[in-house]
Amino acid sequence: MSWRARLADLGVELPPVAAPIGSYVPASRSGSLVFTAGQLPVVGGEPLATGKVGAEVSPEEAQQLAKVAALNALAAIDNLVGLDAVVRVVKVVGFVASAEGFTGQPAVLNGASDFLGEVFGEAGVHARSAVGVSELPRGVPVEVELTVEVA
Repeated sequence: MSWRARLADLGVELPPVAAPIGSYVPASRSGSLVFTAGQLPVVGGEPLATGKVGAEVSPEEAQQLAKVAALNALAAIDNLVGLDAVVRVVKVVGFVASAEGFTGQPAVLNGASDFLGEVFGEAGVHARSAVGVSELPRGVPVEVELTVEVA
């Protein structure tokens, strides 16, 4: 089964690639690896939420936002090499705009990791970093970047 077919089975559609908000490309390839730029939880060019996790945004809402950001990263990969070229997810890096004292960054990033597992199965098992930060672009609560191996 192709990864695109798996997304369809999950009832998920790849969005258009989010336009960069700076001097960079959404994804770049080096050899058999594709690296995405940090992807935000935006739909139609607009953030789904703003604020800090643990204050204005609940950890549960942030998990869903991490999933959206991961989906946007898949769109960037698809645009560059085609989603079905993915052999496996190598690493996920996630940044969580965190209220003072919030330490649940790993649980927030589970939203992205669990989604990638649903899409790619064993090929979605990856290394990960979950980093708490004071601010993110456009005031969003979560940013996700992916590194994938491609055929």
